[in-house]
Amino acid sequence: MHTVTGMLKRILIIAAGVVLGLVLSLGAARLALAWGLFPNRDLERSSAYMREVLQLVNENYVDAKSSSYDQLAKSALHGMVESLDPHSEFLESKDYTELEEELSGDFSGIGVQVEMRKGRVVVIAPIADSPGEKAGILRGDELLSVDGKTLERGLSMDAVIDRLRGKAHTKVAVSLLRPSTGRTIDLTLVREVIKLESVRDVHVLAEHTGYIQLTEFSDHTGEEFGKALDQLLKQGIDSLVLDLRNNPGGLLDAAVDVAEPFFRKGELIVYTQGRKPADREEYRASAEGDPLRLPMAILTNAGSASAAEVVTGALKDTGRAVIVGERSFGKGSVQSIFKLKNGEGLRLTTAKYYTPSGVSIHEKGIAPQVEVVMTPEEDSRLRLQRLRPDVSDPKDFKERFGFAPVEDRQLDAALDVLKGINLLRERAAPPAAH
Repeated sequence: MHTVTGMLKRILIIAAGVVLGLVLSLGAARLALAWGLFPNRDLERSSAYMREVLQLVNENYVDAKSSSYDQLAKSALHGMVESLDPHSEFLESKDYTELEEELSGDFSGIGVQVEMRKGRVVVIAPIADSPGEKAGILRGDELLSVDGKTLERGLSMDAVIDRLRGKAHTKVAVSLLRPSTGRTIDLTLVREVIKLESVRDVHVLAEHTGYIQLTEFSDHTGEEFGKALDQLLKQGIDSLVLDLRNNPGGLLDAAVDVAEPFFRKGELIVYTQGRKPADREEYRASAEGDPLRLPMAILTNAGSASAAEVVTGALKDTGRAVIVGERSFGKGSVQSIFKLKNGEGLRLTTAKYYTPSGVSIHEKGIAPQVEVVMTPEEDSRLRLQRLRPDVSDPKDFKERFGFAPVEDRQLDAALDVLKGINLLRERAAPPAAH
């Protein structure tokens, strides 16, 4: 009996030891994962291979100055990140500072938004009232050279922007190809401090229709838009035209701020989705009070991109606005900014954004419900007309600029749409009591 009892005790002690060992090993495993003690074999293998190549180049390349470890590492980072897509890039300290300046609202340059397409540097849109716009640069123009240096294939977007930007009041020569005409255009521009004022134009059109032109989406866009909207409502508008033509976008939060007045509190405006299901992030209206319910038309063209498409997609998707003009650009990806060591940074595509019903416009754009296509020449002339509202006499305008003012057919179509909506609303309204 004594022997059996002793054996049972030993078995229980051993079992308890096994359980305790399992608990301790699981705890150690979690700790090891947290501290990175378990090796990531793919990462280690790739890192070792990279290290081997770096050492070979550093020790054997003919030019020792250009093959320092620091220089090679930065070149490798540029290649690794910028090969992913046209929007991801490794930002050296100077470029990271410039990006912060741009998002805050000011930088020095010629004022054009560009993108890499199949190795070509293409203008998305010139920034309103910038040297680029005043010189007549158009969306779709291909940048060939800067200061006589050809923009060869493989050049990073970072390097292109570096050549275009510089101190205010300095000159820069650019050469462009205009695909619509096949012509090469040579321009010498003077760099200016580009002040990104989001709201370019606010006024009341005929038939009590308000008009707001937004040129980009930055830190102060929501506040500027709110003030413009309040100003128009105080003037008694009963419908609204939001002009997003040639608006290259900007901050996603600013787009949500612009769309929010037209949504109920808690209603979905846009959501982003990363590589994992848990990466979904929703942006919902948070403002108190009833949303604005006035007839609305949004003007878009191929220069309307990114955050401009977030606003357009949200309002079209939920039936709050009619889209007039041309199909938008189709940039539906989200770039996150990561701060690295030594003042450097990383702009990385981490998600795509979707309209409330789950539609992605990435590389597709948003189709207008009322299509009105403008030629590049019409578009260029209209931009100049909007820049010079001080020259109102048509004869005077032609003498100064070489062409008579052109009709804004897209805006006219938007006004016709809103007039039709208001007529339908009047007919549907119940008769007044007597």
